[in-house]
Amino acid sequence: MLRLCVGRLGAHLGSLRWGIQSPALGSVRGLVSCIDPSLGLNDEQKAFQKVAFDFASQEMAPQMAEWDQKEIFPVESMRRAAQLGFAGVYVRSDVGGSELSRLDASIIFEALATGCTSTTAYISIHNMCTWMIDFFGNEEQRHKFCPSLCSMEKFASYCLTEPGSGSDAASLLTSAKRQGDHYILNGSKAFISGAGESDIYVVMCRTGGSGPKGISCLVIEKDTPGLSFGKKEKKVGWNSHPIRAVIFEDCVVPVANRIGDEGQGFLIAMKGLNGGRINVASCSLGAAHASIILARNHLNVRKQFGKLLANNQYLQFKLADMATRLVASRLIIRNAAVALQEERAEAVVLCSMAKLFAAKECFSICNQALQMHGGYGYLKDYAVQQYVRDSRVHQILEGSDEVMRMLISRNLLQE
Repeated sequence: MLRLCVGRLGAHLGSLRWGIQSPALGSVRGLVSCIDPSLGLNDEQKAFQKVAFDFASQEMAPQMAEWDQKEIFPVESMRRAAQLGFAGVYVRSDVGGSELSRLDASIIFEALATGCTSTTAYISIHNMCTWMIDFFGNEEQRHKFCPSLCSMEKFASYCLTEPGSGSDAASLLTSAKRQGDHYILNGSKAFISGAGESDIYVVMCRTGGSGPKGISCLVIEKDTPGLSFGKKEKKVGWNSHPIRAVIFEDCVVPVANRIGDEGQGFLIAMKGLNGGRINVASCSLGAAHASIILARNHLNVRKQFGKLLANNQYLQFKLADMATRLVASRLIIRNAAVALQEERAEAVVLCSMAKLFAAKECFSICNQALQMHGGYGYLKDYAVQQYVRDSRVHQILEGSDEVMRMLISRNLLQE
């Protein structure tokens, strides 16, 4: 069960500027309105949602701007999140996980993302990596790697994308040639979140012929000889965790670190991404929810032509549209999460629909909230611009919008 610390953290009230502003807004959780994220949840879900919102407003939101501007990887804050059970949300409890459902994970990541979308996105990737080891690994592997990941004593990165294979993941070239009881890896991965800081790398590599059936999954530890990292990339958003290339030059990895059988890696990667798509869409929800609250607060204090912006019917209608798109996004994500948890046949396409719809609509909400702030919204003193920057990449990673449309249309057109 999730290690609840209800009451440990207090809620913040918001205002308009960094330093005294809490984008997570303790008032969001208690907001009695059509966008209340606790609507439809049971008592247990409301309890850990409260813990996540409190952690977001107390621990993450006050540092969100600094983490972004100074590009800080907030190790200690994430370890405190792990103490609440947020580093192995859907991992089995015998290795330190919280053993919650995919829906529960979505609820948690949405709440955390109101405090810092970028950091929550990394936490969600870490969760995905830990689950892949827990679900597909043998008992020795589970007990070797998962406890330190669930406590965030160690951090994990997911290594699939390569410089020449992004959306076409099945064409990856990183090779792993077996020599006795080891594999020798050569190649590189690109755009890897946490690279250089993470301790564990879940790597998809080619152990066989071309195509998806030639791909296997290896767990590689940071101190492995032959493993190195490229320069830290400069990004528009997602600045609280680094992105670097991961480079393998005659990197020697024990066969004992292979997760699943040879040739099972592509299946493992895709199953991980189904959950990852729900996770990143849930991060978009958190960014959009916080942006609506910030926009609402701004409309209630900002005057133009002698009247509050809140009295302008055009802006009222815009706010109504934003709220409607937020709730629709939340419902489609939670529906997909339940389908994935129940292993329903349509789960893959529902996860694709959820990410396609929510990432696009939630970015639009954040962007409209910035527009409502006028020139202030473009200043880094105001939180709304960071939600815009941090949520934009969600339409690209974990499968681009175009790949999501391909998966959906393929499902519709099959005989």
